[in-house]
Amino acid sequence: MVQQIFVNLPVHDLPRAKAFFAALGFAFNPQFTNDSGACLVLGDNIFAMLLTREFFATFIDRPVADTRAQAAVIVCVAVESRERVDDLFARALAAGATPGRPPQDHGFMYQHGFEDLDGHLWELVHLSGAPS
Repeated sequence: MVQQIFVNLPVHDLPRAKAFFAALGFAFNPQFTNDSGACLVLGDNIFAMLLTREFFATFIDRPVADTRAQAAVIVCVAVESRERVDDLFARALAAGATPGRPPQDHGFMYQHGFEDLDGHLWELVHLSGAPS
C-alpha cells in the first residue's frame, strides 16, 4: 500500500502560488519548503509540491509543459461535504482562480472545479454514497 502521495506541480511564481493556496485555508510543511518549492498539505498523507519551473525541470528529461495552455493532470480532492466543495470553490475564485466546468451533481457525487493561477486543473468532490 502507498503510505503517502506527493504530487509535484510546476509553478511560475512560487510566492504567488503559496498565497493562493493559503487563501483556500491550506498550510505548508516548512520542513519541505524553501525558495525552490513548497510542500502544500492537503491531508494527513496527501501533499502537493509546488516547485518553481526551474527546479521542477531538474527532475525530468523533457520540457516542462505550459499548463496554462495544455492539460496534463487533474488533481481531484475529496472533501467532507457539498458545502466544503462550494466554499473551496468560492475561495479559489476570490484568490484569482478561473472556474472550470459548471458544478455537477450525480446524486452519489457532487463536484466543482477550477484552474489555479498556473493552469493546473483541480476538481473538488464530495462523495455521499455508491452510484445508483
